[in-house]
Amino acid sequence: MTSERDVLAGAVPAPPAPPIPGASEDGRRVRRATLLGAAAVTGLTAAACAYLWHTDPHQPGRLLPRCPFNAMTGLLCPVCGGTRMVYDLLHGDLSAAFHDNAALLLLGVPLAAYVGGRLLYEGLRGRRYRPRPTPRALAAALTTAVVWGVVRNVVG
Repeated sequence: MTSERDVLAGAVPAPPAPPIPGASEDGRRVRRATLLGAAAVTGLTAAACAYLWHTDPHQPGRLLPRCPFNAMTGLLCPVCGGTRMVYDLLHGDLSAAFHDNAALLLLGVPLAAYVGGRLLYEGLRGRRYRPRPTPRALAAALTTAVVWGVVRNVVG
């Protein structure tokens, strides 16, 4: 703060120091939140995979949630078989995983890996990343899901 004596003497306050690149408080907050989020997601995923490793969803009577759409209609939704697919992937059976849900394996897993990797990469650089799909991308995803749901119920 400048005093009256400094103003009368013609003293000019020094300009603020330029910010140090990458040292902003917001950037540190983003990196900290990214690391905490990544640690939480990794821990929860590891716990779910550990449980699923010992719980075969191919066998009836296991403590695994049933698809609500399948329970109400008897039809397979576009994501039905995802739990069995993950179980098969954990046990290294790629052909069984493909049989459980081919579209989710070929499209969903790479998409989730890309978005998760991008979130982590941008967060560690101190930037926020919010995926914002275009209306065309949303229409393509919805169309793919509907077509896959119909095909897997008709073809069987």
